[in-house]
Amino acid sequence: MELEGKRIIVTGSARGMGAGTLRSYVRAGAHVVGMDVRDDEGAAVAGDAAAEGPGSAAYMHVDIADAGSIEQAFGAAVAQLGGLDALAHPAAIHRFSNAGDVSVEDWDFMFAVNVRGTMLTNQVAHGYLKASDGGSIINFGSISGQRPEPGAASYSAAKGAVHSWTRTAAGTWGADNIRVNAILPAMDTPMYREALAEASEEQQQINRQINLGTIYMGGQYGDPDKHLGPVMVFLASDASWFITGQLIPVDGGQGSVR
Repeated sequence: MELEGKRIIVTGSARGMGAGTLRSYVRAGAHVVGMDVRDDEGAAVAGDAAAEGPGSAAYMHVDIADAGSIEQAFGAAVAQLGGLDALAHPAAIHRFSNAGDVSVEDWDFMFAVNVRGTMLTNQVAHGYLKASDGGSIINFGSISGQRPEPGAASYSAAKGAVHSWTRTAAGTWGADNIRVNAILPAMDTPMYREALAEASEEQQQINRQINLGTIYMGGQYGDPDKHLGPVMVFLASDASWFITGQLIPVDGGQGSVR
């Protein structure tokens, strides 16, 4: 569970699960570069974490749907860090829609960010991790990719694709000592609250029934720092070396306790 000296990139680091992950890594002694499109928030999160220590943190802009942006940002981050030992990839978007009315535009945007972004960040990280003789990639899936989602059709499909990609990448890159896993979290985040606020009353009601009603540890979403952070530290550490290709729920029993 030691991260002292580990060199890590965290996407989506400006808030929510990405911010909680970055803070947890810095508290464990890692050297972290956080990335996001929300530059002011991202820089503030990294600055506060660096001030707390004992690890270090910096911030860089990235658009995970754009290959050139990822290559440039990851290259600069690895040059600053002196190598790469882990990628944590929480960055994602969420929108509500049902199977009958999801638009082509929403579908394509969801897949560009959540699926293509996962593929591209993983591919670029793979090259740097291989040069470091291995490491860890931690993607973010969702219970939404494992069950029917009447109120979030495109999000569910995208997360299912992330799950399949994670297993395939793990099977491909194991020979390079690179493990690839996906967290399936149930956390209270700004992204979720904003998406819910824009949903219809019917979509909100469905969401409450299938989500809050099925979380058995406290009946509410978890805290990214308190409940997710320690798991992210474990998966970035050498203690998780023999774990790969797994979909790991951190969800208060939502996915498996029926």
